[in-house]
Amino acid sequence: MTLNATVASVTDRIVARSAPLRTAYLDRCARARETGPKRAHLSCGNQAHAYAAMPEGDKAALAGATAGNLGIITAYNDMLSAHQPFETYPALIRAAARAVGGTAQVAGGVPAMCDGVTQGQPGMELSLFSRDVIALSAGVALSHDVFDSTVYLGVCDKIVPGLVIAAATFGHLPAVFLPAGPMPSGIPNDQKAKVRQQFASGEVGREALMAAEMASYHGPGTCTFYGTANTNQMLMEFMGLHLPGASFVNPGTPLRDALTVEGAKRALAISALGNDYTPVAEVLDERAFVNGIVGLNATGGSTNLLIHLVAMARAAGVVLDWEDFAEISDVTPLMARVYPNGLADVNHFHAAGGLGYMIGELLEAGLLHDDTRTIAGPGLARYTREPKVIDGALTWEEGARETLNDKILRPARAAFQPTGGTRRLSGNLGTGVMKVSAVAPERQVIEAPARVFHDQEEVKAAFRAGEFVTDTVVVVRFQGPKANGMPELHSLTPVLAVLQDRGLKVALVTDGRMSGASGKVPSAIHVSPEALDGGPLARIADGDILRVDAVAGTLDVLSPGALDRPLVRPDLAANAAGTGRELFSNFRRVVGAAEAGASSLIPETAQ
Repeated sequence: MTLNATVASVTDRIVARSAPLRTAYLDRCARARETGPKRAHLSCGNQAHAYAAMPEGDKAALAGATAGNLGIITAYNDMLSAHQPFETYPALIRAAARAVGGTAQVAGGVPAMCDGVTQGQPGMELSLFSRDVIALSAGVALSHDVFDSTVYLGVCDKIVPGLVIAAATFGHLPAVFLPAGPMPSGIPNDQKAKVRQQFASGEVGREALMAAEMASYHGPGTCTFYGTANTNQMLMEFMGLHLPGASFVNPGTPLRDALTVEGAKRALAISALGNDYTPVAEVLDERAFVNGIVGLNATGGSTNLLIHLVAMARAAGVVLDWEDFAEISDVTPLMARVYPNGLADVNHFHAAGGLGYMIGELLEAGLLHDDTRTIAGPGLARYTREPKVIDGALTWEEGARETLNDKILRPARAAFQPTGGTRRLSGNLGTGVMKVSAVAPERQVIEAPARVFHDQEEVKAAFRAGEFVTDTVVVVRFQGPKANGMPELHSLTPVLAVLQDRGLKVALVTDGRMSGASGKVPSAIHVSPEALDGGPLARIADGDILRVDAVAGTLDVLSPGALDRPLVRPDLAANAAGTGRELFSNFRRVVGAAEAGASSLIPETAQ
């Protein structure tokens, strides 16, 4: 199928824009790979330290430089359901490596925090910066230079983007991402959301709320709604860093273990010592990132990835901007309805045909680049196949060619809507984004007076006091990366949803983030420049008329003279310390804008 003209033109524009940065990046990777396995250039003492704890058989293979050595970067901890299954992965990976004559070592661990635990809490102000810490931690682990290839064990919100940044930085090494999979389905997501709203409005008590939450988040594996964690898994498949069909296989199943074993073997096969050298620098090119943006829109994925993809791409020498996302969204059909964009969860989506079906449809429609390199081999078409364990052996068979549930997953030609799930907004208030895939069409344009807050707790207090009685655009400012680390404001969703259900027209405008699980309330988020950086939001006052228009893609204050006021300068001392926030003052000082990836690490994203 001929590539869609818009997808082609956006890709060409990204290639041209990225040329200087991408060329320099590939040159660095080429120089790194020229010397071959790094451990061959280490002293005997260096190597002895690296191999001291390994079994004798592994030591002999490594000392002779005949075996490929696989570095494992793991986000394992047993507090978070999504990462708890990784406890058993290193043993599986080591055994798999030995089976093909290689070795494997846990190179290092990276922190994995959970936005679900920190949502609405001070710890959330470390969330976005944890992505950069993860990249740094992985960089330290790989700096020993004793690995021929890498596998990355991570799932959730900032973990996968941080690991991709690290993988791209060590772009001469192959990188295989091994997921843990989603937990089995719990209570329906819409039932959980209803209880949350009932609690927010005082209809039920904390006991009922706790029971609903525990029934939803109930076992090992990723949360089953389609938020940032599961959007990450989709991207790894669309971008060719997972094995085909690996994203949404439940933990603790024979297929999950078989995919882990095969992923380890594949990581060695694509090393410079194997027969199919595939450095991650050649996987993560402009086409791969465009495929990721298409997948983001076709699935109605998390808006957090509009920040993360920009930062991930910069690490690989690729320069994205939000206009690229907007133009691709305009031609990408929304093919899935998964909570919060529908009632189904990712297990239901996977059963309906999942990513394999979707990739096949989008390839047929000319909306994806098939000519990409992937860790499974050349061409994205191989990601239409479905993994199965038959007679104890892992194999891939032809995947679904028809949807098995058109209430969850539809063909591209008969999608839920003709355009994707995200909108870029631009106007005299700056540039922002909105996830519209779950917002009813009649709620995508809101014009109403502003109520201005500097803290999400102030919004909740005003709600409890009964102050919201008319149509309102709630402005929560000084929530950007420089102000306080750009926390998610997802805990406002039940409050704003209650107002909406009461018949009010309500929208949120913020320079902060919303969770990938946020849905039906129109929210203009990531507004740049942020208020602390002199952005227009710092001049808005209560009563100003704001217009949030996802149809036209605009974000404006309509009140004359509103932008002539002096900038408000808040006291942010309360955000500077406690829960570890004092350790991140330098991150806040040097971080770049949200539209440039909100990174404190990558020079091209810092301002």
